[in-house]
Amino acid sequence: MNRFLKLAPLALAAMAACSHAQTDPNADATLTLGTVRVEGRSAGPLDVRRVFSSVDLLGAGLLEDQHVDYSWELLTRAPGVQVTQFKQGTDAGRFSFRGFNGEGRVNAVKLLIDGIPSNDNAGGMPYLDAVFPLEIERMAIVRGTNDARYGLNNIAGNVDVQTRQGGNDGHASLTVGSYGTREVQVAKGLESGDWSQNYFIGWRDSDGYRDHADARKLALSGKWFYTRADLGWRAGLTARYFHNEAQESGYLTREQAETTPRLSPAYANSDGGERTTRQAALHLEGTWGGAGTWSAKVYGNDYQNQRFVRFSAAGVQQERDNHEHHYGAMASTSWRPTVSWAHEFALEGGVDLQWQHNEAQRYRTTDRVRTSQFRDWDFDLDTQGVYVQALLRPVAALTIIPALRLEHLGGHLQDRIAGKTYALYDYGLVRQPKLSLIYALTPEASVYANWGRTFQIGSGIDAYRTQDRNLRPSLNTGWESGVKWQPVRQLEGRLAYWEQRATGEVARVLGVDGLPDAGGNGNIGRTLRRGVDLQLSAQLGAASRARVAYSRQKATIVTPDPSAPQTAGKEIENVPRYLVSGGWDLQLDERFKLSVWGNGQGGYFLERTNTVARAGQSVIVNAGLHYKVSSTLGLQLQVKNLADRHTLYAWYDSGSSGYSPADGRSAYLSADWRF
Repeated sequence: MNRFLKLAPLALAAMAACSHAQTDPNADATLTLGTVRVEGRSAGPLDVRRVFSSVDLLGAGLLEDQHVDYSWELLTRAPGVQVTQFKQGTDAGRFSFRGFNGEGRVNAVKLLIDGIPSNDNAGGMPYLDAVFPLEIERMAIVRGTNDARYGLNNIAGNVDVQTRQGGNDGHASLTVGSYGTREVQVAKGLESGDWSQNYFIGWRDSDGYRDHADARKLALSGKWFYTRADLGWRAGLTARYFHNEAQESGYLTREQAETTPRLSPAYANSDGGERTTRQAALHLEGTWGGAGTWSAKVYGNDYQNQRFVRFSAAGVQQERDNHEHHYGAMASTSWRPTVSWAHEFALEGGVDLQWQHNEAQRYRTTDRVRTSQFRDWDFDLDTQGVYVQALLRPVAALTIIPALRLEHLGGHLQDRIAGKTYALYDYGLVRQPKLSLIYALTPEASVYANWGRTFQIGSGIDAYRTQDRNLRPSLNTGWESGVKWQPVRQLEGRLAYWEQRATGEVARVLGVDGLPDAGGNGNIGRTLRRGVDLQLSAQLGAASRARVAYSRQKATIVTPDPSAPQTAGKEIENVPRYLVSGGWDLQLDERFKLSVWGNGQGGYFLERTNTVARAGQSVIVNAGLHYKVSSTLGLQLQVKNLADRHTLYAWYDSGSSGYSPADGRSAYLSADWRF
């Protein structure tokens, strides 16, 4: 904390640009997919559209009519995003990008919900399950290393999920479909004078594609805000609750997965879990001095997870219990003076504090009956971060954003079984300089470039000094260069090349098979990730719009851990060489609308010597038909995996492997009512 107090004057002195976007469509490098509801957002950090990275906004028009088991599946519609589908109970999947995978060994994406940090200690995203599609206003996806607003977990970028706020409208959806699926979603906004309220309830029950895959979810949320426009401030409270109970169908051999994909092996008969998340936050924001804005948030997250899992017939069942309390405070302030020496000038600074108290237990079990305990951790992780960044336009066509973020971390872990207490590694003060540039060549085209540094530390016991040595954070240095262009009004595109190097990447030892793991660092070594992203969006006439995205990527071990020299020059596991996504919407007439969308990926190696055959290749196409019954009532038929393609998720560990089939063809009928 003393180190933070030394940094505080820097943060308090730093000021920033209020949320603002230039009217020139090529003044930023952001692409918007789907309809984004425009609302009078007040003070806050620099608008995501001014970050000048590979930024994509997924609007409500692209997301709210989707019906998915878990909300991370919505990211299949996002460009350059890899979605990993375990399809195993409450731990059903994750998303990732920039050459990182979703295995859980390295969770590289910072998740925020309404601006509130929403990762667990390992960097996972259990809180995302609480946000159903109908509640989402937009998802802002920032890929790269140049965003200074966030520190912990912001290794490859971040995703901020903004939910509905304000309005007097209501939207309800009722869905029935394949595999015994039933779903209800209701969102309602209320505004009166200075007060606004928003409420949401979501419930989904499904038997699942495979045997022994029943799952039930309940989500509740509320927002209450009071605005005094005459005094220039707004205050609010947000709250969110989610509960999920689900069975696990277990992993199959490759032969079983290809011939009997709906099978659940007998060894998984008692596998399953229960998960509960809670979030609450106070928000306060306003203006000062005519040219300044400020915002502050105080929040609390609570995550409870109990999972019984057996990864193979040769393995043992484990009970994995996690209970995490995270508390935090975030503040930012901004200043946008009128200056004679530049077309635009702004300063932004912020403070980000987080306190974690976590407990993790693991047991060997037989049919959910405990036989012995092999993990009992009680640990704290505290982070203090400050950042400052400036936005400068010396001439109309050029924008420059230099930034610096500083992070300090502390904490202790008590291993109750061993009777030992360990301090966090002395990671020191983690410095993260960043720089972004954009230049408008013409009104139709801009080029941009950015450079930045982020960091990675271990999770769980991996972050604590269990050995007589000190461990520095792994520094991730990345750069990107690209062009955004709009040659005609109907066509918009972006092309970028990027690289990201890590000084000493570490990965969690998952220990999925055989005897359960006790945790520990798995050193990968120096790594290089690089790739090319191409995105196109076109208006094909008054009634038709299409979009397509293609990413080519490769994640390589440059200098391996000394104990694994055979991994030198090899690819990191579970990272496909390419990702593709796209969609087409056609308004057939005033009542009927046809939508087709899909995603795919190349195969990936399952381990770091690249000697086991590739797996994971997939191409999935979906279709939907909307019928507008009246101005307030609509019907929708969705068919997913239209071609009934057979795809598999695969893992490999210490000579063992497991395969989990994705869903086959399915159909869903929905009624949507606006009130």
